[in-house]
Amino acid sequence: MLSARSARLAVFASGNGSNFEALASAASRGELGGDLVAVLSDNPQAFALERARRHGIEALTPPTGRFRSRLEDETPWLDALRERRIDVVLLAGFMRRLHAPLLDAFAGRMLNIHPSLLPSFPGLDAIGQAWRHGVRVTGCTVHLVEDALDAGPIVAQATVEVLGDDTQDSLEARMHAAEHRLYPAAVRRYLTEPFRLDGRRLVFGAAEAARG
Repeated sequence: MLSARSARLAVFASGNGSNFEALASAASRGELGGDLVAVLSDNPQAFALERARRHGIEALTPPTGRFRSRLEDETPWLDALRERRIDVVLLAGFMRRLHAPLLDAFAGRMLNIHPSLLPSFPGLDAIGQAWRHGVRVTGCTVHLVEDALDAGPIVAQATVEVLGDDTQDSLEARMHAAEHRLYPAAVRRYLTEPFRLDGRRLVFGAAEAARG
């Protein structure tokens, strides 16, 4: 657990924000284990920002710079987090790779949800990758964020069966529903239960567990 007080959380989102909506709904029911303080987006038109305003959560669009796949300067983003005393960052459909100083400042305190059973199908279009590969079972993964793409220690996973009459669209709909269940539950467990890292395995419940 981070501390005796409730953890202060920020969400990074680039698009529709349906995973943010699931997190915000859980927070409003007291089921997230922390307080959602702000949503930061690299896209001023992202519907996630409107969702944040509807929940009474601060919506921010720090500068992104010239590049499409990363932030040119992460300092304004880090400053915004520090000003709001953010403990944990939750990525929810954030479409840019992060590097130092953000990853260093929030090492072990940044989570992401990815629509596959990692390490299978990392990167973009994970659901499409799984569909084209012909898998019978796919799913979603909540993991700690590291510099390598979709490669941090796994916090939680949920499976989704690929049905015989599925289309890619119907599979995507069930995948999103699974994400919306998994992410709030994984965040709550991460925030409220002790854990330790055993190599790359994140193990919950050990008495000697401590956050690094």
